Amino acid sequence: MIDWETMGPLLSQSLQQTLTMVVITMLLGGIFGLIIGILLYATRPGNILQNTVVFNVLNFVINVVRPIPFIIFISLVGPFSLALIGTSIGTSAAIVPMTLMASVVIGRIVEQNLVGVDPGVVEAARAMGSSRARVLFDVVLRESIGPLILGYTFVFIGVVDMSAVAGYIGGGGLGDMAITYGYQQFNYAVTILAVVVIVVLVQLAQLIGNWLARRALHR
Repeated sequence: MIDWETMGPLLSQSLQQTLTMVVITMLLGGIFGLIIGILLYATRPGNILQNTVVFNVLNFVINVVRPIPFIIFISLVGPFSLALIGTSIGTSAAIVPMTLMASVVIGRIVEQNLVGVDPGVVEAARAMGSSRARVLFDVVLRESIGPLILGYTFVFIGVVDMSAVAGYIGGGGLGDMAITYGYQQFNYAVTILAVVVIVVLVQLAQLIGNWLARRALHR
């Protein structure tokens, strides 16, 4: 049974905490990840801004960070969160490791989508005298905008999953609500309620992402 008088405000607060963590993470991680992905693509061997040092450093960092389970990563980044924002506990503190992890994941996704652009299109643009920056931003990025939107949508769902771990450091959110007030208090109705809200949130994001990608692909 759900005591709506108690659970109503808690659900509202948890949803707000989840949305805060996810939106800020997607905004910051999206920007940093896009920069990382573009650098990875442009500096890879044989590409328009070839730079072995930059490429290998970024590639190494991503390969090291990405395999770390997020529940361990969120603890590992605690001292950095404390130094950066003055706390390692709470919703704000959870956003730091979420942003770092999202940045490396998005960086790899952006790189993979940019690499998938037809090399013939890039060569044609360069043969027409386009600058390297123009080839990168006006050709490569424009050609991959549809797959990039789908990639960001995929990461959004992963970031929602990350937010469910935020309760480990007092970040709150729907995942914390499901565990603390549902599982630990044997009130599975609360767990189901939190899961339903998360599923609805993810489905809405997927619908919007698919719609935007279709518009980009058929422009």
